Amino acid sequence: MRKFFRQPIDDVLAALEHLVTVRNPLTTMVPVLLTLLFTWFLYVGIHELLHAAGCEIAGGDVTRLEISSRYGGKLYAKYFDFVVTESEYAGRLTGFTREPDYIYLSTVFGPFVLTVLFGVALVKLCARRRRPILFGIAVVVGLAPFYNLQGDYFEMGSILVTRVVTILFGGGGYPPMFNELRSDDIFKLFDSFFRTPSELGLTSAGLIAAGAAIILVSVVVDVLLAFATYYLGHLVSRLCVRPAAASKA
Repeated sequence: MRKFFRQPIDDVLAALEHLVTVRNPLTTMVPVLLTLLFTWFLYVGIHELLHAAGCEIAGGDVTRLEISSRYGGKLYAKYFDFVVTESEYAGRLTGFTREPDYIYLSTVFGPFVLTVLFGVALVKLCARRRRPILFGIAVVVGLAPFYNLQGDYFEMGSILVTRVVTILFGGGGYPPMFNELRSDDIFKLFDSFFRTPSELGLTSAGLIAAGAAIILVSVVVDVLLAFATYYLGHLVSRLCVRPAAASKA
């Protein structure tokens, strides 16, 4: 269990050690920063398209995907008729099939297949040798679950928790109980919860208390899912990274 939670921390610290233990850290950190910014610019659109791919692979349909023009939304709109550039977010999938829940979960998890298959392996390569350019890419792709804790991973957590609650107390049908607590923006959810809980269907003291418990458990599941994704990537990375390390030894 300790390794489960320590794995990403140990990998990142090992990679950073290679970058900062040089005579002039600017020679390594500047390439990291430049590569990170460039990769982030490309990753936003790819991330959102993988949400759409996750939905369609699971059997759902996509009708509206918002990608800001700052991240190439106009270019994507030329090739995908469901892409629009009007969005308050860098990117957000707003029109897609949400039922049954396996389609919903596949949609939300879609982009993190990159983390499992490639991202964590990149982090581990950087942990074994100084690779400043590669580390910029690894931060964006390999650590994606952790900077999406307040968004995609909370949404996955809330899907699972509300589904369990629905199975236990609501017969397991659709829409699920406390459906309004499923959110890809935990900060907006908190704002609604404290300001206007009735908009979330929480119209009594008992429902508000239940809603608070569901949000809290969703946060816990959210964090566990993020670490589980990284650990799965850690297991996959052994196929390509471990042999190279052994050869060096």
